[in-house]
Amino acid sequence: MEKITFDFKDRTAIVTGGAQGFGLDISKRFLKSGAKVIVWDNDPKALQKAIKFLNNPNLSSSEVDVSNYEQVSKNIKEITKNSNIDILVNNAGITGPTASLWEYDIELWKKVVEINLVGTFNCCRAVVPNMIKNNYGRIVNVASVAGKDGNANASAYSAGKAGAIGLTKSLGKELANKNIAVNAVTPAGAKTRILDQMTKEHVQRMLSKVPRGRFLEVKEFTSLVCWLSSEENTFSTAAVFDISGGRSTY
Repeated sequence: MEKITFDFKDRTAIVTGGAQGFGLDISKRFLKSGAKVIVWDNDPKALQKAIKFLNNPNLSSSEVDVSNYEQVSKNIKEITKNSNIDILVNNAGITGPTASLWEYDIELWKKVVEINLVGTFNCCRAVVPNMIKNNYGRIVNVASVAGKDGNANASAYSAGKAGAIGLTKSLGKELANKNIAVNAVTPAGAKTRILDQMTKEHVQRMLSKVPRGRFLEVKEFTSLVCWLSSEENTFSTAAVFDISGGRSTY
């Protein structure tokens, strides 16, 4: 899977939620491909483990809550004092509880949308001016097939990811006259820790919808994100790239 090589030499990437799951594997692949990687995560213990695991001089990290715009903006200002930001992967997200909409805890519903949608907005808003200044950028927003199809008993997650898809299409069009690509990826269920947040019944229901009959492998997802983040992606923008094993048909 990792025989495909990408050239990220002299590129700086921010990966949100980069200390675990998709984000950790993306960070690892970016580093192997020559990028300087800044991992953001709001879990300090996970950050420490990730730094030790990745063990790379081109790696730096910060504890950042993407739903807090002041934190995001402050970190971006610090980074851009000494470096441009070439790549942004908005990967931070939570599933929230499994519950019917009319029984969903209101504060938890807001929290899920704040992280999955508002967090994506916050990071894009803070980073894009630097990309415009340099007429270069690649943004990949990690959405979900839940944002396209809607998952029962996951209204907050489905709504937040649907919003991230709409944001991607809008921002991609706003930046289409520049060398900045903004795309979304919509994975089906994958073998990551996020499955641990769901009930076994919910996980099985997700799997039953995938024609390939298995969950997405993290490395498969990383390969798609790497291409969208690379200079090879010179035309696709404001698009949604499905990686659902045949679940989604549009």
